[in-house]
Amino acid sequence: MQALKGPALFLAQFAGDEAPFNSFENIIEWAASIGFKGVQIPTWDQRLFDLDRAASDLDYCKYIQDTLAKHGMEVTELSTHLQGQLVAVHSAYDDMFDGFAPDHVKGNPDARQKWAVDQLLKSAQASKNLGLINHVTFSGALLWPFLYPWPQRPAGLVEAGFKELAKRWLPILDEFDRCGVNVCYEIHPGEDLHDGVTFDLFLEATDHHPRANILFDPSHFVLQQLDYLQFIDIYHERIKMFHVKDAEFNSTGRQGVYGGYQSWIDRAGRFRSLGDGQVDFKAIFSKLTQYDFGGWAVIEWECCMKHPEAGAEEGVKFVNDHLIRVTERAFDDFASSGVDDAMNRRILGLS
Repeated sequence: MQALKGPALFLAQFAGDEAPFNSFENIIEWAASIGFKGVQIPTWDQRLFDLDRAASDLDYCKYIQDTLAKHGMEVTELSTHLQGQLVAVHSAYDDMFDGFAPDHVKGNPDARQKWAVDQLLKSAQASKNLGLINHVTFSGALLWPFLYPWPQRPAGLVEAGFKELAKRWLPILDEFDRCGVNVCYEIHPGEDLHDGVTFDLFLEATDHHPRANILFDPSHFVLQQLDYLQFIDIYHERIKMFHVKDAEFNSTGRQGVYGGYQSWIDRAGRFRSLGDGQVDFKAIFSKLTQYDFGGWAVIEWECCMKHPEAGAEEGVKFVNDHLIRVTERAFDDFASSGVDDAMNRRILGLS
């Protein structure tokens, strides 16, 4: 068995215009000072990272690695959550998702989608240049407006949606394959890949592409009331990344999983800082260790109450307390009598 690595921090929710969150050097120094050993880097925030340079300039990649190494840290993975979302956007969301795109493609869905694909292709090369083996993104969604079947979905609509989604992603997956990097889709409400069934549909549509894998984040399963422990049992071979994020679900006589259009603080399902929610992380860390995960435990902070810096500081201790130092031997090795074929036959009553 391999031990999980960590703690690491996803930087997306911490980037800002004021120090120490306004530059790569500053935020790395801060993260190291509170005990983080790795960072997951959002590729869309140029205050922290230049994707174009990382895809083409090995000296820039060395600068990233050297800056981290100076503080005893590593880059765990790159993220294209926002760009991946734009690979597949239903027209009902065009105006809202334009906020994820640069000005020169806003209002032009075709140009925006081509820009997003180019961003993913660059991220494959950047990941290779940084010596990474996994990458996290969103799948985007063409079918999300039709999640609840009323009126009844026309026959073949779901199949057509996944066929188109696969068509858009296959060239990207092939490029990541050429670069030796896994694409890890965060299974997430709002995406066409939001649970195990939809991930299976995508695998089938992509002919079970070996680079189509999973970022496991149990908080999104709590909000869907999905068994996140059994999910690990079923999909552990495809789980290559792990977001350590807590959540709680408190249904009432007024609302359930749909949330009644309420803000995060007033929803039945809401994200919490580590240890403040309902996720059974002891069981999760045990299962991931059992299945030889060996990847990074990356904290993603999205609490609806607690200050992010408090969540990060508390999260370091939380992850450290849950990391399992794997055993190198069985507890009953002391009683072993060794291998003796003749004795084994006698025990079995065989001549």
